[in-house]
Amino acid sequence: MKTGLKSVLWSAAALILLLMIAVPVINALAAAILMVPTVILYTTLSKRAFTLHMAAVYGIGVAIMGLPVLLVGLFFLVPSIVMGHFYRKGVPARKVLTATILTVLGQLLLELVLFDLMFDFSLLREIREVVTKTVDRLSEQGLMPSGWTATVTESYIQSLIHSIPMALITASFVLTVITHALAAPALRRSGLAIPRLQAAREWKLPRIFVFYYLVVLIADMATPDTGSSFMNVALLNLVPLMKLAFSIQAMGFFFFLAHERKWNKAIPVLLSILVAIFQPLSLIGVIDAAFPIRKAFKKS
Repeated sequence: MKTGLKSVLWSAAALILLLMIAVPVINALAAAILMVPTVILYTTLSKRAFTLHMAAVYGIGVAIMGLPVLLVGLFFLVPSIVMGHFYRKGVPARKVLTATILTVLGQLLLELVLFDLMFDFSLLREIREVVTKTVDRLSEQGLMPSGWTATVTESYIQSLIHSIPMALITASFVLTVITHALAAPALRRSGLAIPRLQAAREWKLPRIFVFYYLVVLIADMATPDTGSSFMNVALLNLVPLMKLAFSIQAMGFFFFLAHERKWNKAIPVLLSILVAIFQPLSLIGVIDAAFPIRKAFKKS
């Protein structure tokens, strides 16, 4: 009875979050945690029971909001099943996250193609139209800088378009990490042995990543900022991704330092926030990966 009641409550939560997608402002928050109930239901129920629960959720959703709700639900259903499937098999957390991130990313790319083919909706065209109309409106109101020209507008549009891969990867990563951070503890409280990620203090990139980073930086300095070649697009996305990786490395270093020095747990969290805000602090992660500086702080 307790298990059945919990399943009904999680199904109700899935339905509420699904309906909240249509509500402005809070729809982003709803989308960020929409996978959580579905992952928990798939992990704890039999496949038949899970199918019945989700059929009820989507059926009620469609009755209230129409078919668009079903499309949204199916998008989040697939990565939820992937994550829940790997949870049930006891796969290490890192592989669970990797598989789910790739699933979400693949779906986003597939949707861009399908929307273009089926609905004649091109994200690239929409970006161009929105930016152009915004610039024209601001120019009419005299709010644009005096040096802003059509060439600058085009350069800005190209920069946004070329940043799409980075945006898709970041969205896939954030969505997956949030889901894991909420679903895994809830499943553990239910008595399931869900693998944990490495402790933050153990995060460490292979030293070869430093070499890759140097190659990317040198290529970035040697490549002109203007242009739409493959190299320009690749560097536009690789540089921030590499900086993000080393920012995470820096956060791991601060958690390691706090563990070794018995600092208050709030200190590494605050330092990590600083690293996230100020990108140049990612250099700490580069130094940590390149040199064995952690040995100097280890207890003898």
